[in-house]
Amino acid sequence: MSAASSSGPSVAAVSDGTGAGPREDLEAFLGLSREECLELLRQMVVARRFEEKAAEVYQIGKIGGFCHLYTGQEAVAVGAISPLRPDDYVITAYREHAQAIVRGITPNAVMAELYGRADGCSRGMGGSMHMFDASLNFMGGHGIVGSHLPLAIGAGYAIRYRGGDQVCLCFFGDSVVNIGAFHESVNMAARWKLPVIFLLENNQYGMGTDFRRVSAVRELKDRGRGYAGLTSLAVDGMDLLAMRQAVEEAIERARDEKTPSFIEARCFRYMGHSMADPTHGTYRTREEVEKWRSDDPILSFSRRLIEAGRLSEEEYQMMDREAIEVAEAAAAFADRSPFPDPEATYRYVYSDGYPDDMRRRDAWRKEFR
Repeated sequence: MSAASSSGPSVAAVSDGTGAGPREDLEAFLGLSREECLELLRQMVVARRFEEKAAEVYQIGKIGGFCHLYTGQEAVAVGAISPLRPDDYVITAYREHAQAIVRGITPNAVMAELYGRADGCSRGMGGSMHMFDASLNFMGGHGIVGSHLPLAIGAGYAIRYRGGDQVCLCFFGDSVVNIGAFHESVNMAARWKLPVIFLLENNQYGMGTDFRRVSAVRELKDRGRGYAGLTSLAVDGMDLLAMRQAVEEAIERARDEKTPSFIEARCFRYMGHSMADPTHGTYRTREEVEKWRSDDPILSFSRRLIEAGRLSEEEYQMMDREAIEVAEAAAAFADRSPFPDPEATYRYVYSDGYPDDMRRRDAWRKEFR
């Protein structure tokens, strides 16, 4: 990823009146300092390099089962999660590796979970689709489409019940807006004024189906128009700052007014639906993928920073090398991590242990005794 060529918008420099030289126009960066901007960029680069490493080790059999990569959607995760407080809640679907890392789960713990190892964030029992960390209020990835929206409502209800001012940020894909759980959830959030931010990641495809083939509503943000009290809007999900601003405003509404928001983030995944799915050549053309890649969120943000004097090409290259090292170290950590104890298979199914009578009924499970 090279940021050497600049084609993005220029940022005006103004004098700070101290004789120390020009300073950046803070309004162009939502009032964020140089250091804060670099941290947001670093998070996107780490997420990208992590997913590239995950794809590599999946192909050689280190990761089993499903593996849904987030490559291309980094601005959505970083822009949405970065304004949250530590006591806010995040709940998401199964394309959540990057979201987990941005929220604070270490790349080591995420990669170990992908490997199914005991040092994973879900102790190796969740895999790619089920990253959890209750200490970070990261309430997981969920594999059943739309199943977690009612859980987000539960978190929002608990916040109101306890008299808190936290918010619950709920990520989901474009297929969800066509199922009942979406409408039931946004209806309850609007009626009861629950502090939930519904964040639709419209990456244009539900698995291999163009969303326009199955949705009678072309502007998916309009799915929320029928609910009084629900703010509905669309945002460029490839633009980090646009994404962050939209979520910051939604957070403010949720904290101050206790009202929910529905944000359609228009973005694109560069990889297939899962690692078993081709990048292009079946339901997507190479030209479509390349067109979206030309608006890469990492490159566009790094160009803006370079043009504003907040980042040098050398700093960017160093950041990229460090992100590669983080990904490599995560894979090495996962390789060293042990597999879960077979006895742990049933450890968290029942609160007081696995019933002996049920074990006797399942004789084939004797190897776990």
